[in-house]
Amino acid sequence: MGIIVQKFGGTSVADAQKIHNVANAVIREKENGNDVIVVVSAMGHTTDHLIKLAKEVTPNPDSRELDMLLSTGEQVSIALLAMAIQSKGYKAVSMNGQQVGIITENIHSKARIVDIKTEKLKKFLNMGNIIVVAGFQGVTSEGEITTLGRGGSDTSAVAIAAALNADRCDIYTDVEGVYATDPRIVPNIQKTDIISYEEMLELARVGANVLHPRSVETAKQFNVPLRVRSSFKLDNMGTLIIGVDNMEIYKPVAGVAADSSQVRILLSNLPDIPGTAAKLFGALAKNNISVDMIIQSLARNGENSIAFTVAEEDLKAAVETIKNQNDINLTGEILTDEDIAKVSIVGAGMVDRPGIAADMFRALSEKNINIKMISTSEIKISCLVEKNNAKEAIKALCKEFGLESNEAAVVKGDLPDV
Repeated sequence: MGIIVQKFGGTSVADAQKIHNVANAVIREKENGNDVIVVVSAMGHTTDHLIKLAKEVTPNPDSRELDMLLSTGEQVSIALLAMAIQSKGYKAVSMNGQQVGIITENIHSKARIVDIKTEKLKKFLNMGNIIVVAGFQGVTSEGEITTLGRGGSDTSAVAIAAALNADRCDIYTDVEGVYATDPRIVPNIQKTDIISYEEMLELARVGANVLHPRSVETAKQFNVPLRVRSSFKLDNMGTLIIGVDNMEIYKPVAGVAADSSQVRILLSNLPDIPGTAAKLFGALAKNNISVDMIIQSLARNGENSIAFTVAEEDLKAAVETIKNQNDINLTGEILTDEDIAKVSIVGAGMVDRPGIAADMFRALSEKNINIKMISTSEIKISCLVEKNNAKEAIKALCKEFGLESNEAAVVKGDLPDV
């Protein structure tokens, strides 16, 4: 008998009937002879509703109080799911992040897990319970409630699986697995049956909504067997995520992703002296603002320009941080561009294969799509394009790299029709 960790998202527990469906799926795993821990998100759009409610009270809710509010969403779903399991004759107990002992950094809204206490989990498992855990939340060493940010329930599930050395972690969603391209954009394509941690991590970072990047990082670090499966098709094994060393790489590109949830910030007339970039990005990091793509222009007359992208939700805080950073001597304007999308190709097969970037740029140029910024890693190339060109870019890249027949793309944010 092993330990299986399951995670169900908000759409899977959106109402009473769906909660009973999840209970049946959980019991099915229990009847296979496994100990089961279930991590669930808040019901449906509860988190969105709570955020909206908070902003009706105040346009700038305090981050501590917002975490206190948002943590209640998962507590509703775990209690209801535990009741549903109990109603079917099985022992179940619900636990919030504090009760489990999910210890996080002392940061609100974007906390990272630093430790998970397993004593209570093991105790309740030994008593024959199915344990239902609130995802998305934890507690600091001082007892302050924190949340892990959007998609944090994925991270909760994988971290618990790692802490307990679980046999497997299954992430159940409303899709049948991981797609390398959005089927709404490139129709008649199949899901990916197997993908590496490395590829999935890059896809998650550049636009895939299927898994939270931190959950993939944790799975990779602790070698947690990970599957993305459908909540509604339990016999479908979904997509297996494993280490790249265990895969045969047949294609250089595994997927195409688009992210329209970023904005570009351009700072002109910055002094071309050592330490300017360190002060700028250090200040942003101190305010928990993550920066993605960065480009610095050639210095002229002792000045240069820096352009970079941040998440749309961090734009206001980023601009305020820059304005308050007096020691960088910014004399030019702070320009912002929200009409952008980041289009990326990802594939472990890119390593040591020349010409992939040239093929990408040519495919975009043939569709008259202009590139505003470029960033690369060993297994990823990203281009910033105008938002209304993103869908056409996805189609062009899928065709260029032979993904149309048996792969798919993933998209984060809403893209305009073309």
